[in-house]
Amino acid sequence: MHKINVLSFGSKNFNISLEELKDHLNFNLTTIDENIDPKSFESYDVLFCHQDFLKENSSKEILKNTNKIKILAHNLKDKKKDFFNDRIYLPVKFQEINHIIENSVVKKNFSYNSSIQIKNYILDKNEKKLFKDQTYVLLTEKEIQLLELFLSYNKAISKNKILDEVWKYSEDADTHTVETHIYRLRKKIKSKFSDENFILNNKDGYLL
Repeated sequence: MHKINVLSFGSKNFNISLEELKDHLNFNLTTIDENIDPKSFESYDVLFCHQDFLKENSSKEILKNTNKIKILAHNLKDKKKDFFNDRIYLPVKFQEINHIIENSVVKKNFSYNSSIQIKNYILDKNEKKLFKDQTYVLLTEKEIQLLELFLSYNKAISKNKILDEVWKYSEDADTHTVETHIYRLRKKIKSKFSDENFILNNKDGYLL
């Protein structure tokens, strides 16, 4: 029984070509050639998209904002992945399709252990992203360390303690450095998620 569920977006001809290969594919395949509905992504592991589907800006934005595995099928020689996890260059043999899709799921499962729930967000340490639903914000290494510290203490932490734990009392850092990094992180969260209460502070310091 196939365990991987793949949703493919493409032209009618592209989808027909995939459907003809169905008996040789090591995954469940569903194809659509109409507008995408993000709500339909839930039951799929991989989103397989033909380059022509990206001509619609709305489709591109929807795909960009989902944390599902995304693979692009195209005949361009551009090596840049953009927001895709991998690319399949056309024309392609079904063995290569199987390999890339299966490998992408293996890599995703491996990185799952690096995912941490923080309130109603998911922190992906490998991708350095903080997700909420289908939206995410990129984080720096120091911002990830700050969030892990807040999560581990589960109470207010003083600026000096943060400085000790995250910056190890580096000569180039002081409590103003801590304030600046937390200010920038708060600003990111507020800008992307409209959340003004992600990082709180009281007389004892900062907390989630």
